[in-house]
Amino acid sequence: MKKKAIILVSVLLLSLAGVFAYKSDGAPTLVVYKSASCGCCKGWVEHMKEAGFTVEVHDVEDMTAVKQQQGVNGSLASCHTAVIDGYVIEGHVPAEDVTRLLAERPAILGLAVPQMPVGTPGMEQGSPENYDAYDIITFDGSGATSVYRSVPGGSATKL
Repeated sequence: MKKKAIILVSVLLLSLAGVFAYKSDGAPTLVVYKSASCGCCKGWVEHMKEAGFTVEVHDVEDMTAVKQQQGVNGSLASCHTAVIDGYVIEGHVPAEDVTRLLAERPAILGLAVPQMPVGTPGMEQGSPENYDAYDIITFDGSGATSVYRSVPGGSATKL
């Protein structure tokens, strides 16, 4: 009986070691909520993967409910909502801004690129000289917002 207990404990410890080794880099997972049919959302997910993020995707039917649950008000809304390490990422936020957010860890709820500006990651269409200018916006739970970074139009390339 003692031998079985030792074997069981050993198996459990090895299993736990495997779990920790699997995520040993400590990098958080980007959890994305999107509509199953949204092509630009898929493009943004690929942009984030190419930037080195581990991404978990959930296709949902009611994005409004997801946005409300995550504290995203209507003026900030875009097509998809993501969460990572305690922050909300709304819309086509470039990977470099998410990386900066995670490094700086400001006291905000998240970042947003409202609507779907042409030229943002996942929304690259047409000629780059016709890309929209856009802002990456910070937001908190009280409704306060500010500009985190501005991307000029006509020169916004795939970040």
